[in-house]
Amino acid sequence: MRRRLLIAVAAGVPLAAAVYLPTASAETETSAASTPLNCQTVQVKSPAGTEVESVTAVRQAGGTIKGSGLLGGEVSGVPAFCEVTVTLTHPGDGDHARIRTWLPEQGWNGRFQAIGGSAYLAGDNGVGLGAAVKNGYAVTTTDAGVGDVLDVSWALDGDGRTNKAPLENFASRSQHEAAVVGKDVVAAVFGKRASYAYFTGCSTGGRQGYMEAQRYPDDYDGILADAPAISWDEYEVATLWPQVVMNNEKTYPTGCELDAFTNAAVKACDRLDGARDGLVNDASRCDFDPRRLIGTKVVCEGRELTISAADAAVVRKIWDGPRTTTGKKLWPGVPVGADLKGLAGTVADTDATVKGAPFPVPAYWLTHWVKKNPSFDISTITYGQFSELFKQSQAEYDEIIGTDDADLSAFRDSGGKLLTWHGSADEFIPTQGTVKYRKQVERMMGGTENVDDFYRLFLAPGTNHCGLNGQDGSTDGLAALTTWVEQGKAPRTLPATLVNADGKQVERNLCRYPQVSHYKGYGDLDEATSFRCVSPSQY
Repeated sequence: MRRRLLIAVAAGVPLAAAVYLPTASAETETSAASTPLNCQTVQVKSPAGTEVESVTAVRQAGGTIKGSGLLGGEVSGVPAFCEVTVTLTHPGDGDHARIRTWLPEQGWNGRFQAIGGSAYLAGDNGVGLGAAVKNGYAVTTTDAGVGDVLDVSWALDGDGRTNKAPLENFASRSQHEAAVVGKDVVAAVFGKRASYAYFTGCSTGGRQGYMEAQRYPDDYDGILADAPAISWDEYEVATLWPQVVMNNEKTYPTGCELDAFTNAAVKACDRLDGARDGLVNDASRCDFDPRRLIGTKVVCEGRELTISAADAAVVRKIWDGPRTTTGKKLWPGVPVGADLKGLAGTVADTDATVKGAPFPVPAYWLTHWVKKNPSFDISTITYGQFSELFKQSQAEYDEIIGTDDADLSAFRDSGGKLLTWHGSADEFIPTQGTVKYRKQVERMMGGTENVDDFYRLFLAPGTNHCGLNGQDGSTDGLAALTTWVEQGKAPRTLPATLVNADGKQVERNLCRYPQVSHYKGYGDLDEATSFRCVSPSQY
């Protein structure tokens, strides 16, 4: 089955979150296991530092699984499975983290998979679990004892201080404990351990995958961590920059005007890959100057608007990214070609006054964790205060949830493989943040080729946040990962279906970073075979 990007809408704002639905195309070899040996009394050992509060095992008939919470969604045709739920607590912390493991009654492929979360949801809402079971996996996920995608009620304790236990669960320890418990459940139900263990996730799930590679290198043989929210303590503050810019410049471009800047930039930089195909293959090299649109007329909801110098200045700052008042770069900006409305959203008051509408995920991080004041008004942040808040978030939370340790030697030495794709038009997590981390790993671990032995990054032209999970674009990263882990065949490219600026689906092979796709000069622009991967210096 194809993957789907499931976007929820809360108060009119789409969540930067995706439920990853794995496909089975290249991984359908199954083991001899067929029927669970035990779906009644399952014994589970407490992972270090925890106590098991409860264990339940229930046979589920399968069918159509509907996702819980804001993300919703559904998957049909799920076969019967054994559902084992284990609740853990950390003595003295008063937490209750639930780990769910689903095991197919028939046709287990011998593999174990764990699924990460989205935004502030630590794990899967049921749709990914159902899809994994449908594809023959024994699969697990954890709620880490926290809430839904936009539920941050657990952030502060009764005294208004950071609630450390659930934050630690969300940041790292619950994912590791899910790996330990999930593998034990597989052994208890099937009577033998899984042959291979994989982690899959996008966004928050991508960050969790990198965390596993950094802190628990023996948990998984392969990790598929897409559009990862690594450097969480930095990028969450950094992605409020568009709102800070608009508020300080007292200029709020409409959505139509923002789209005009994006469309003009894509048109101007389209030919960087040698073909006018509606895709910017190396967004980091697009130097379109938004001031070129000053004076341009835009029709928006029946009104004719004129793009001003102030509008262009705002967009220029947003693309450039956050800086200190002395000009020091703090973080990459929104990629050129990405939908600016994601982070530069606006809303009109009842008196028609336009004001900023911050994206909830970074807004909650700043109000609840950095300021520790849910009522804090983000619109009051000056440029100078923004720099201080950025530094404060780093100082308080990098060790807990930064997930940016560049030393992956233990994961490499364990034989693990890490695979990532990231859309070059990601409107919520700046793509160059992932590139920055990859470069840090290369500097620490001996250069591109040495790192490519166990960690490969692919950038997807024209692709939005988690946008290759099947709604429009798609790629089968899990198939590539299992082939790499189990057969030793590292992916040179990732075959993908992309959506260009005209909304048309085109076939491309995603290039292994730092290479980029370039037109050969002949052939159908819709076909991957008409392009080749080259070094940016070969343009």
